Amino acid sequence: MSTLPDPAPSVPPTPPVPLSALLAREDLALRQIAGPTAPDPAIHWAHASEMADPYPYLLGGELLLTAGVHIPEAAGSGTYFDDYVSRIVEAGGAALGFGVAPVHDSVPRALVEACDAYELPLVEVPPRTTFSGVARAVWQLMAQARLAELRRVTEAQQSLAAAASRPDPVPSVLRQLAQRVGGRAVLYGPDGAEIAAAGRETGADQSLADLAAVVRPARGPASATDTDPTAGTRLAAYALGTGQGFVLAVAAPERTSGDHTIASVAAVLLALLTGEHQSGTGAARSSALVRLLLGAAPETVAPLLGRGERWTVVHARPEAADGPAPDPVTASALGTALGSPLVDVDGDVVRVLLPAGREVAPQPGWTCGVSAPAGPREWPSADTQAARALARARATRTPLVRHGERAALSDLVPEADAAAHARTLLAPIAAAPALVETLRTWLSLHGSWDRTAVALAVHRNTVRQRIARCTALLGTDLDDPDVRMELWFALKQY
Repeated sequence: MSTLPDPAPSVPPTPPVPLSALLAREDLALRQIAGPTAPDPAIHWAHASEMADPYPYLLGGELLLTAGVHIPEAAGSGTYFDDYVSRIVEAGGAALGFGVAPVHDSVPRALVEACDAYELPLVEVPPRTTFSGVARAVWQLMAQARLAELRRVTEAQQSLAAAASRPDPVPSVLRQLAQRVGGRAVLYGPDGAEIAAAGRETGADQSLADLAAVVRPARGPASATDTDPTAGTRLAAYALGTGQGFVLAVAAPERTSGDHTIASVAAVLLALLTGEHQSGTGAARSSALVRLLLGAAPETVAPLLGRGERWTVVHARPEAADGPAPDPVTASALGTALGSPLVDVDGDVVRVLLPAGREVAPQPGWTCGVSAPAGPREWPSADTQAARALARARATRTPLVRHGERAALSDLVPEADAAAHARTLLAPIAAAPALVETLRTWLSLHGSWDRTAVALAVHRNTVRQRIARCTALLGTDLDDPDVRMELWFALKQY
């Protein structure tokens, strides 16, 4: 097991060039005449040397180029070539290129045999191909490979960012990450349980869980790598920088520097989606909750939750009615997009409380209802407003509906008189809240049976029955626009 450098490089380093790509260059006319062809050797750079012992000058991964100037006349009858090739292999040389002419007319047979014996690829460089041309071709191929890798990383970053903006951001990010690295991505919670996963099965689930435990906060490094010998996969784990114990783990057949960069980007996005990164700490919110439970007034608790004397309540539901209910991580991501950590999941509805000064924009994949700004004492009323706005948004298939704030007829009537009139007018149905809410929704949607049924999540026949019951109990004609207007005014005050 090994730990990764922290912080990780922002871009992958230059990748090596496979020897086969160099042999495929027709302008070089190179030909491999000895040594294995599989696996394809990786060339990190080209280096020319006529030293009899190049070992001290090699770093590993080189294509060593030589014209054989250093070869003595009697070399073929002794151990010279064995010693020469063994030193190159010991230094980590990737391949040997032998230039034909002007010193030798052909590659010495003993050199071919030594390269076969030590399994060092031997490439014949024809007279018309210069060593500088070979070196330039290596650098050109490396530049192309680096550009392709940077393009792959850039495209992956864009797709991960797009995934993070979806209604199900965590599963979407994991799916994109698994696709980009060709493996499996898993998010573990603070207790070590698997929260979400994506990608094909690799048979390394237990190894991934074990590696995730190593990097969990307060127990180990920020990131670590390992290999599962049974599954034959490369493993990596990243502790998300939230201090809450979330860990991202990745299993893939290979692990390149580009894969590490892509996984690091995913880790950052998941840290934002799972962490506490907005104003107001968890301790302050905990304190606010305790004070409320102990009887403190909302207006005395509100300053602990953030700045602002007035607040807005947002109710949101996923656009896909047949999709899964929002989970805490998805709800947290919505709160992040709206700019508030004050989030509550209530069934299939996510409720967000945020300072009134923050603009609420439509959120992709969500249907939202927004209340009018309200002080802490009016939070319950604002919650009701947001719920009604959400119902209207769903019924009208509108991404976002706001509770109206403009001056209305009710402003011309004293509040006490308006409330008394509403209680009197609606008294016959006051004992049946379902009738009151159905009448309110039906009037707000201009008498549409279908849209009212959608808003209330009931059958349209149920709506018809309830409205018929309201008509009978109120003893009035609901087709009369004057009656509708008076009832709507009363319902606004009720």
